[in-house]
Amino acid sequence: VQLQASGGGLVQVGGPLRLSCAASGRRFSRYAVGWFRQAPGLEREFVALISKNGETTYYADSVKDRFTISRDNARSAVYLQMNSLKPEDTAVYFCAAGLSPVPMRAAYADWGQGTLVTVSS
Repeated sequence: VQLQASGGGLVQVGGPLRLSCAASGRRFSRYAVGWFRQAPGLEREFVALISKNGETTYYADSVKDRFTISRDNARSAVYLQMNSLKPEDTAVYFCAAGLSPVPMRAAYADWGQGTLVTVSS
């Protein structure tokens, strides 16, 4: 499945931003989707995931209660609503598709290009 992330930009501390991940190709509803992020000089880290039917979601502790992941299989899309943004949320955000809804990079075979989120203080 091919993925395209969008929605990044510059936002002030405390502000909201919504990322989108559009999918094409093989049947999207078969795949769990994860969001990951990578800040300069750091490893790519897990942010959030959603199961193929949307019933299960899971978040990194650092974003829990601030970020919400959702999906619309009819539109082959996944969203990441980010609220109360902090400077440490600044990173390139990637969406990825895999068969298992687990918070590990290795579980996701298909990756989109990233979208940059910059939180200014």
